[in-house]
Amino acid sequence: MRKYMRFLAAFGFSILFGPPAGAQVAPLIANLSARHTVSLNGAWRAIVDPYDAGSIDYHAHPLRNNSAFYADHKPESKSELVEYDFDNSGQLTVPGDWNSQRESLLFYEGSIWYKTAFDYSLTTGKRLFVHFGAANYKASVYLNGTMLGEHEGGFTPFDFEITGQVRAGNNVLVVLVNNSRKADRVPALSSDWWNYGGITRPVTLVETSGTFIQDYLVQLSKGDQQQLRGWVKLNGPQHRQKVSIHIPEAGVATTLETDANGKADFSVPATLTLWSPEQPKLYDVEISAETDRVTDQIGFRTIEARGTELLLNGKPVFLRGINLHEEAPLREGRAWSNDDARKLLGWAKDLGCNFVRLAHYPHSEEMLRVADQLGLMVWEEVPVYWAIDWENPETLKNVENQLNEAIARDHNRAALIIYSVGNETPVSEARTRFLRALVQDARSLDNTRLISAALQNHETKAGNHITVRIDDPVGNDLDVIGDNEYIGWYVDKPADADAVEWVSDFNKPLIMTEFGGDALFGYHGETDTRWTEEYQEDLYQHQIAMLKRIPFLRGVAPWVLMDFRSPRRTLPKFQDYFNRKGLLTKDGQKKKAYFVLQEFYRDIQAKPEKTLAGQP
Repeated sequence: MRKYMRFLAAFGFSILFGPPAGAQVAPLIANLSARHTVSLNGAWRAIVDPYDAGSIDYHAHPLRNNSAFYADHKPESKSELVEYDFDNSGQLTVPGDWNSQRESLLFYEGSIWYKTAFDYSLTTGKRLFVHFGAANYKASVYLNGTMLGEHEGGFTPFDFEITGQVRAGNNVLVVLVNNSRKADRVPALSSDWWNYGGITRPVTLVETSGTFIQDYLVQLSKGDQQQLRGWVKLNGPQHRQKVSIHIPEAGVATTLETDANGKADFSVPATLTLWSPEQPKLYDVEISAETDRVTDQIGFRTIEARGTELLLNGKPVFLRGINLHEEAPLREGRAWSNDDARKLLGWAKDLGCNFVRLAHYPHSEEMLRVADQLGLMVWEEVPVYWAIDWENPETLKNVENQLNEAIARDHNRAALIIYSVGNETPVSEARTRFLRALVQDARSLDNTRLISAALQNHETKAGNHITVRIDDPVGNDLDVIGDNEYIGWYVDKPADADAVEWVSDFNKPLIMTEFGGDALFGYHGETDTRWTEEYQEDLYQHQIAMLKRIPFLRGVAPWVLMDFRSPRRTLPKFQDYFNRKGLLTKDGQKKKAYFVLQEFYRDIQAKPEKTLAGQP
C-alpha cells in the first residue's frame, strides 16, 4: 500500500489528508541547480503570532476572510478594522532561523507569518514552481491569497506548482511556519538540539518546460562495479518520449523510451573510476528528453556489508567518523549554505575523518554535495528520535514522507552510504514494528545503500568485568548496527572502559555511533574533574583503548564535532544552553581530546592492521 501511495504522490495526486480543494500538490523536483531558477531569498516581512490570531478566531474557528493574515488585506476605508500589517512589521532573513535573528525569539516556539513579493513573466508553455529547501516545522503556503498547500517536517524539501496562479505583475507569497513541539510530530516533544524555527533553507522559483525531467537515478547496480542502473521520470502531458543518458568522459551513452506514466528504467555496462575518500571522482552526467535536459555531477561506488565487514568498492573500509548537527560554525543559528558545509566538513577532514554522521535529521543538500566533492562518506538520518508516537499511523505516514523526500533529494550522491531510521529509541513491540516499516520503505526506494539505526545496549557487571551486549531486536533487520554508549560520562567512569567486553547478537558490522563527554574550552583541572578538557581527554583515551578490542567494529563516530545549542543543557557556566561535547568550539578552537582522536585516525590510516582488532 505504501508503494502505491508513493507512486500516486510522485505524479501529483493528493492522498488522504492532502491540501484543501484547489491546492496543487507538486512533484519534488530534483537537482535545482540544473534548472532555470530565481531566488526569493532575502529580507521577508514577518509577524510573530503566538496565539495564532492570523489563522483562527476567538472561538478557534478558521479565519476565511480578510482577517486571515494570508489575505494581506489593506484597509479600504478609514473605519475598516484590520489588525495586522505586514508592510509595517519587522523583517526576518530567509533562509534563516528566527531564533538567532532576534534575542526575543531565542526560545520562541509557535507561529510566525512571512511575506515577500515578486514579479514574474511566465513564458507561454512553461510551468512555474515555488520550492522550499526546508521550513521547520509545519508550513502553510499562500500565493495571492490562495492556499497552495501545507508541508510537515522541518528538514526536507517541498514545492508547489504556481503556473495557474502567478500573475504577470506583483505577486504576494505568504508562508505560515509553526515549530511547536507535539507528541505526534517527528521529532516529538523532546530532543537534545535547538528547535530552530523558520524558513531555514532557500526559497526558489523554478521554471520548467511543460513536460520536464522530474527525477532520475543514475548509480552502480548493487554489488556490481561494471553496471549502471537507474531510471528517469518525466512530469507533464507528453509522457512518452525518447530519453538519453550520456556520461561523455566515461563513454557511456544509452537511449530509452518512457512509458505511459513518464517512467523508464535502464541498465548499461560502464567502466568507471570509482568514487572513494581518497579519490572522490565525479562525472558530468547529461540526461536529455525531447522537451527537457538536465546535467548533474555524480560519483559511482558500491557499498556492501558482508558478515562483519564493510566493503567500499569491494574492499574493506573502516569509517573514521564524527557526528555533527546542522549548527552554523562561526556564527549563531542553523547552518544552510555552501560556506557552512565547507567549513564543517573541512573541520571533519582536518580531524582525519573519512565519514560523517549527519545527526539527527536530513541536513541541507549542500552538505551532501560538498561531501561528494571532499570525499566524506555520509550517514543520513530521519528524526525518529527518543520517544515517538509509535502506535499512531499518521505519525508513521509522516516519517515515511520525510524519508521519501530525503531519499528523493539525495539518491544520486555517492557520499551517501547509510540511511538511518532512528536514534536511541526505547525497545517495544510497537516501536520495532514502526522501525521495520521504515527499513522496508528505505529498501524499496533505494536498495543501493545500507540501512542502520543508532541503537542502545545493556551492560552487566561481574566484579570488575563489564559485559556490554547489543541485542536490540531491530538489529535483525539492519545491514549495519549502530550503537550509542557513554561509558565515562552517563554511566561508569572513564577508566571502567578498560574492563568492558563487547558482545553482539548479530554477525554484522558495528559502527560506534556515539560516545563522548562534555568539556568547557579553556577550563582545566585534574582528569577526574568533570567539565575540564583533561576529563574529556582522559575519557577519549580510555574509549579508544576499548574500541581497539572490539573485533567486529568497523567504524566510530564520537559525539560531537562542535559544541551546539540545546535547551536541555541548563547548567550555568559549563553549559549555558550548550551541549559541550564538541571537540571544537563554534569558532573552531580545539579541545585537548581533539588531538587524541586525530592521532588515533592518523594511526589507522598509517597501519590499520596494528591499530584495530580484526581489521584486514
